[in-house]
Order: sequence, then C-alpha cells, then structure tokens
Amino acid sequence: MNFLAHIYLSGDNDLLKIGNFMADGIRGKQFETYPLEIQKGIILHRAIDTFTDAHPIFRQSTKRLHENYHHYAGVVVDVLYDHFLAKNWKNYSNEKLEDFVAHFYKSLEENKNLLSERVLRIMPTLFQENWLVSYQTVEGINHILTQMDRRTKNQSNMRFGTQDLTEFYSEFEDEFTRFFKELILFSNEKLKTL
Repeated sequence: MNFLAHIYLSGDNDLLKIGNFMADGIRGKQFETYPLEIQKGIILHRAIDTFTDAHPIFRQSTKRLHENYHHYAGVVVDVLYDHFLAKNWKNYSNEKLEDFVAHFYKSLEENKNLLSERVLRIMPTLFQENWLVSYQTVEGINHILTQMDRRTKNQSNMRFGTQDLTEFYSEFEDEFTRFFKELILFSNEKLKTL
C-alpha cells in the first residue's frame, strides 16, 4: 500500500500516522530512536507491507503488471490501490478526503522535529502538489508514477502505469475492494497489539 492507505490504516493517533507514513525510509532498528507512538506506526507499516506482499489478491494484481514492470509491479499496484482508496473515500470514512489530508499535513508541520530527513525533503512537494488528494484522479496517479519513474532514471517504466490502470480499471478496482476489506481487519487487529 502507498502513503494514503498507510495513514488511513493508522487509526486516530497522529504520531502513529506519522510513523506509518515515514516508515519506508527507516532501516532496521533505527526506528527505536523515535518516540514510542512513532515506533508503533513503523511497526504497523512493516506488518501491513508483509501482509500485503503475501496476499493472493494483491499478487493477482501484481501478476498482471509483472511483464511490464518486473520487480516494480508491486510498487505500481501500491499506487493504483491508493487511487481506488482516494476515489472511493466516502466508502471508508465519514470525513472528507480533503479534511483528512489537511489534518495530516498540519500534524506533519506540528511535529517537524520528529520527522526523518527523507520526509522533510519531500514535504514541500507533498504539500504543494497535494499528492494525497491528487490520488483521486488518473491524472494525479500518472503524475506520481512519472515522478517515481524519474527517480529510477526511467528504468522502471512506472510512468506507463496508468495505461494498465485504464485498460484493467474494473479488475484492479474489484481486487482493491476485496483486498482492502481484509487489510482493514488485519490492521485493526494489529493496532490492538501495539
């Protein structure tokens, strides 16, 4: 799952959301240097990734893309799944997506001293381009995948991901919907143990 799903699955705790959001850039036991609630977010993020990568529905989605994106297929599906979460946000939250995202951005600002260097680097672009809200549209997803592809020096071909999204839109949406239902249950149970 990508940024939006990780934040959403963190419950109502702002620091846990921040930990879950910045977990990809935290290696090994480095997470132990952060406050406890951020540590919990990082642990939750890792559990979500493990659950996701092994799940047969997620693997079904990645298999469809493997020929074009090889080991980046999972990264592309993570972003595509965030599109379906953003697009269908009202099915998952009573709060408007724009309000949810604005609250998260505010909590990042208020907790700048706790953020990793990586997050501090991406924050201006995250805010300016409003990535999390832009996920609602295919154009927004295309922009994100193109940026990600640039970071691989265009070796990943992720910039073409929205072509596959458009071609297999209903299949991906169905897979996301079925998978996310299970991921919510898993995440809620994991939160109880943290």
